[in-house]
Amino acid sequence: MTSSIGRDRQGDIYRAGTFGRRPATPTGWDDLVARARRGMTRAGFAYIAGGAGRERTMSANDDAWAQWQLVPRVLRDVSRRTTRSELFGTELAAPVLLAPVGVASMAHRRADLAAAEACAELGIPMIFSNQASVPMEECAAVMGDGPRWFQLYWSTIDELVESFLARAQKSGCQAIVVTLDTTMLGWRNRDLDLGSLPFAHGWGIAQYTSDPVFQRLAAERAKRPSSGPQPRPTPAAVRTLIDISRAHPGGFLDNLRSPIPRAAVELFLETYSRPSITWDDLAWLRERTDLPILLKGVLHPDDARRAVDAGVQGVVVSTHGGRQVDGSIGAAQALPGVVDAVDGAIKVLVDSGIRTGSDVLKAVALGADAALVGRPWVYGLAAGGPAGVRDVLHNLLAELDLTLGLTGCTSIADARDITLVRRGA
Repeated sequence: MTSSIGRDRQGDIYRAGTFGRRPATPTGWDDLVARARRGMTRAGFAYIAGGAGRERTMSANDDAWAQWQLVPRVLRDVSRRTTRSELFGTELAAPVLLAPVGVASMAHRRADLAAAEACAELGIPMIFSNQASVPMEECAAVMGDGPRWFQLYWSTIDELVESFLARAQKSGCQAIVVTLDTTMLGWRNRDLDLGSLPFAHGWGIAQYTSDPVFQRLAAERAKRPSSGPQPRPTPAAVRTLIDISRAHPGGFLDNLRSPIPRAAVELFLETYSRPSITWDDLAWLRERTDLPILLKGVLHPDDARRAVDAGVQGVVVSTHGGRQVDGSIGAAQALPGVVDAVDGAIKVLVDSGIRTGSDVLKAVALGADAALVGRPWVYGLAAGGPAGVRDVLHNLLAELDLTLGLTGCTSIADARDITLVRRGA
């Protein structure tokens, strides 16, 4: 198969330029972030863009990818190329997946639906976020046969975890990605300084409010009598109540009068994560799904070896985009050690700091089976709506194709043999 996505994408942009038309969505990272920022509220941008503490792990992610440098080869016939890849028996347009990002509605009202449509069009798997703004069933419906996975946050309610797993399988998800680095929220200064937690407004909990188990438990909670004196309402509290009523399924006025939407938010905040989970709990999860299980948030080689021993099918080397631990190792710095530790026994994916097609190629050359793209697609959504998501992903695939050829490779298999050197070595 001959790949022409890179040259075709360039040609489309340059031809439009002869008529005075520039790309609607910026192709450069800094310009994309700036455009996205203008399209979001202050709280929305803080939530998506922010990291833990002084955001040193976000910087570490960027630095770690920059430290690895490609050594291109020349005088090779690269006129016929393919970026196609394979994961768990599914052929993909490229070794790229859409990372789960919560509360995408803070970027655009189409939120996860826009991402699902773009992924289906481009042949990129989407990992449905556990903290989505749209239920997984609605996203699956617009994807047709497009590949999709499901991210699981391990709730304190076992029955709810079982329900999520069953819904994911019924929605056609092909793998479960268990997020292990967010059993509690990291210290995120941007959000704290604004006193802003989107979930407290009912945003980003659509997987919960659409779930029959959660609906039953929220209704039961709403029947409990209030304990203690109730604070006097403030304008901000009224706005929060309005937000919750709008976000909850059903009619706005009915939700405004009902105690259930508020009870649902309270129930979510109390139960969404489980700090007590250990390696021993994976057996329980394995008994409840026959889908491949990947553990997201693995950075230490010993944890990667334990993942192999636990019988899971893959790990995702991830710092959660720098949002959890300030001062952590960068994902690209951790990747080689994890790859060596698993020694081909399971799949290794990576996220955190992936911004370009060149970054994806570096990930493959370092041994990753695929890379996950997070903030870029959300910024594309904020900058240009659904078309912006497609533009960002299309541009990334185009750059991957061109960089593949320019380094002397014709396939992703070839890219695994690219020479990389550390900057300054």
